[in-house]
Amino acid sequence: DPYIIATLLFSLGLGTTITFASSHWLLAWMGLEINTLAIIPLMARNHHPRAVKATTKYFLTQATAAAVLLFASVSNAWVTGQWDISYMTHPLPNTLIILALSLKIGLAPLHTWMPEVLQGLDLTTGLILSTWQKLAPFYLFLQVAPMNHTLLIVLGLFSTLVGGWGGLNQTQLRKILAYSSIAHLGWMILVLQFSPRLTLLALLTYFVMTFSLFMVFKFNNSTTLNSLTTSWAKAPALTAMLPLILLSLGGLPPLTGFLPKWMILLELTKQSLALIATLAALSALLSLFFYLRVSYAMTLTISPNNTTGTLPWRLNSHLPSTPLALAASLTTCLLPIAPATMALLPL
Repeated sequence: DPYIIATLLFSLGLGTTITFASSHWLLAWMGLEINTLAIIPLMARNHHPRAVKATTKYFLTQATAAAVLLFASVSNAWVTGQWDISYMTHPLPNTLIILALSLKIGLAPLHTWMPEVLQGLDLTTGLILSTWQKLAPFYLFLQVAPMNHTLLIVLGLFSTLVGGWGGLNQTQLRKILAYSSIAHLGWMILVLQFSPRLTLLALLTYFVMTFSLFMVFKFNNSTTLNSLTTSWAKAPALTAMLPLILLSLGGLPPLTGFLPKWMILLELTKQSLALIATLAALSALLSLFFYLRVSYAMTLTISPNNTTGTLPWRLNSHLPSTPLALAASLTTCLLPIAPATMALLPL
């Protein structure tokens, strides 16, 4: 029912807006819960056993994270007498808040739910889970002043490594996207305590690139590497564009994805963390490898001629192509306006 879908999407926006507008922990927690409860019917709407399983996993994970978040905020109010989000002065509640938010967005080593949940969803709901659902927890990350700086560096570096290693042997595109999300979140967390605006820049760039990639897969109706091999006869221009989108996600110059990685490595070097920057840069090579595998599957592989039944690559897609064209252009061409982009971001 479109009315129910519209109500659920409105609730998603409402939950995120409540979290953005709140300075009180209970209001922020309420916004996160509205967000979670709004996306659960969207995840389970296919009535497929895999979708129901993914929805159950997501609900249990988010409920656990919300319970830890509420416990930490109550503990902080008990110790300090303050419910303000920016007033987290006790180390124990502060650490619990960071771990709870890490579980909510899927940072390693609290990431194990993310690939399995994304694998059970359709591409549209997976796009919402990979982009919109990150906004509210990241707002809280930016508001909470971390007291344990080593914890954020460990979480970020471990996420970049796990995101690279995990995607190497995957053939399911949604799992590849999940590990890509984990790796990009690691880059954002690495620089969070040193330059919040760089984290914001990396988050916005990740949203644009991920939207482009999800739209390409949805346009081709592909969920596995094998199904990508027939896209050359269906949309040749799109087939030529996909490697550029994937290389941008991998962070190769002169594409858009190079900008946040370049700035983050520069900031980490300024903070005398050259070893951490080197390890993060090496982990990006792992992610680049499985992006190249997807490119190879889509552009250099000839489709099989002995497929029985309806030829799916002969059926044209009726999806609007304007959002995809705009997102793909932004994914590949934003690097020259990097100085203007940095100037527009808040400090």
